[in-house]
Amino acid sequence: MSRPIPLLAILRSLILVSFLVFTLFPLFWIAKTSITPTALLYSEGVRLWPSRVTFDHFAEIWRWASFQSYFANSLVTALTASAVTTCLAALAGYGLSRWDFAGKKTVGVTFLVTQMVSIILIIVPLMKLLATVGLLDSLLGLSLVYSAINLPFAIFLMQSFFDVLPVQVEEAARLDGYGRFETFTTIVVPLALPGLGATLGFVFVEAWSELFLALTLLNTETEKTLPAGLLSLVSKLGVDWGQVSAAGLIALLPAVLFFAAIQRFLVAGLTAGAVKG
Repeated sequence: MSRPIPLLAILRSLILVSFLVFTLFPLFWIAKTSITPTALLYSEGVRLWPSRVTFDHFAEIWRWASFQSYFANSLVTALTASAVTTCLAALAGYGLSRWDFAGKKTVGVTFLVTQMVSIILIIVPLMKLLATVGLLDSLLGLSLVYSAINLPFAIFLMQSFFDVLPVQVEEAARLDGYGRFETFTTIVVPLALPGLGATLGFVFVEAWSELFLALTLLNTETEKTLPAGLLSLVSKLGVDWGQVSAAGLIALLPAVLFFAAIQRFLVAGLTAGAVKG
């Protein structure tokens, strides 16, 4: 005789299913809109699936030369920012984890305070600084800004991961004749791959989807990133929802593929620093 399912388990399952539907329904609706012919978007009203399917919106978006430029710019910016931030965060996080020095707590508090400052408050001096060094309206300048903004949190993330790595492994390497930097690159970094993957993924998504700075710091059409460039699909005369939805789905692909590639590192990295000891 089978045991009855507890009411609490049923309630928990209903909550999880409801949350899943609430989370995935907007993505489903975007996908549905992207394959609906323009003539049917308004004539059929609200339907869960169109009576006729087309992929013309995807073809039109990809043939749009500016879209390919926006896509490439976002990819370059996100990869550059994530790589620079992860490397610097690994070095800084390792130093904060392994060394005690005067002002260490002050450094941590300073990093925390920077996360409380709105980017709008510093956008004007930031633009003047980039203009002074010749990096305003450039992908390199935008990448460095993304790195600087995400660096404090990335350092916290890497430090929490280094805190749970056994120091004895490094001490054994030192006894074998390894130098400090050699120990870090050959022993610590391979052990820290989950943390590095988590940091890389976090910064990549932040840089890939950021709009305000890209819209403010980039003025040249050929330098615009995907979030800023897609605004041109919204005109005074109306919005082509089919093309906007198709472009949105294509824009999701790099982030999805990136996370699929690093997911085994990401899960371990996000949970490794949760409990120390």
